[in-house]
Amino acid sequence: MKFSTKKVITLASAIGFVLCAPNTFAQDGENLVVNGSFESIDKKPKSLGSIESATGWVSPTGVRSDLFTDTKLEEIAVPDNIYGRETAHEGDNYAGIVGFSYSETPYRSYIMTRLDSPLKKGMTYCVKMYVSLAEASKYASNNVGVHFSNRVLGTDSKVPMILEPSVLHRQNEYEAISARFNWTEICGVFVAEGGEKYITIGNFDTNTDTRYESMKKDKAMEGIKVKQIASAYYYIDDISVRMLDQDRGEKCDCAAGDEGEEYSKMIYQKVINETEKTTPKDRVEMQQVFFAFGKSAITPEGERSLNIVTDYLKANPAAKLQVKGFCNTYENEVGAKNDYYADMDNKRIAEVMAYLKEKGIDESRIIPTRKRDEFPNTAEHSATDDDEVKQAKNRRVEFVLM
Repeated sequence: MKFSTKKVITLASAIGFVLCAPNTFAQDGENLVVNGSFESIDKKPKSLGSIESATGWVSPTGVRSDLFTDTKLEEIAVPDNIYGRETAHEGDNYAGIVGFSYSETPYRSYIMTRLDSPLKKGMTYCVKMYVSLAEASKYASNNVGVHFSNRVLGTDSKVPMILEPSVLHRQNEYEAISARFNWTEICGVFVAEGGEKYITIGNFDTNTDTRYESMKKDKAMEGIKVKQIASAYYYIDDISVRMLDQDRGEKCDCAAGDEGEEYSKMIYQKVINETEKTTPKDRVEMQQVFFAFGKSAITPEGERSLNIVTDYLKANPAAKLQVKGFCNTYENEVGAKNDYYADMDNKRIAEVMAYLKEKGIDESRIIPTRKRDEFPNTAEHSATDDDEVKQAKNRRVEFVLM
């Protein structure tokens, strides 16, 4: 990638004035990303490509990234805008980038800012951000992540930035960040080489090494002015970089994928009793998929239930399916303090939808419905159930044919 000295000087000026005297000691537990939720704005954006309106943020290539905010300008408004509908994960505003495009047009875009202080050599940092695939996206892709650098990056060219990513989604699959109706956490740990001053966000791999999936236009956006674009467009919000106190055993709360076992290892499985009066429709609606605490992974038993659902939908192409996702009260309580466990009902819906789509069911036939923890699975509860069993029975996905 060809870098322009003029461009680098301009970018350094744009993001340097905010932190002209960074505090090299202000690190313990503090968020080193200043304005990580894009709430501080120097001037009101007037069009797409106005990320520089957010204090400290710039576009490091010749493609300008976007800022969405509370405005009367429809294309950059919140929650509805030219690319879809999303409520900010934190505050009111969020950014937007092109993470992938099939023919590299529209061009990829990136966002960059200077950290509050340089990273310390050998220290471990917890890195988080939240992404949401815009409804206008024709594709979902992987490789959207974070890159730390000692120097400001910049080029006038409209080209991909091929660099080594510092943090990616733990699974780094397009399915993991394909949800178009909520935010997905990208989170991981980074051990600093020392002196990293800048954080850049985007896709740092080649198109050849980027996995992608074609997406159908979201039926939920009917009536809203959204035109599908030939790219994977991601909203970005709530970015944080915090140094971990390893002497105290502090951990990044996303790093251990099995943390949920601290609360419960139980996965309930329903026994389905069919009779001669059970219709094919009844058989589908009797199915339920159950999950571990804080998990959305589908068990083999869950796959068997989903295969029954899939067979019916294939045999009845006019049928539609409501997918109702649930979490339990413990998950909500823990999720209020730890984002890893937040919105489990939504994450389970996304996993089930991805499974059905992989089996050939068109997304337009699936109606996702969040139920949170408001409807405990009392039909499955019995007088002999202790609280752990009841909570396990509440971690589920149910189906209604329409």
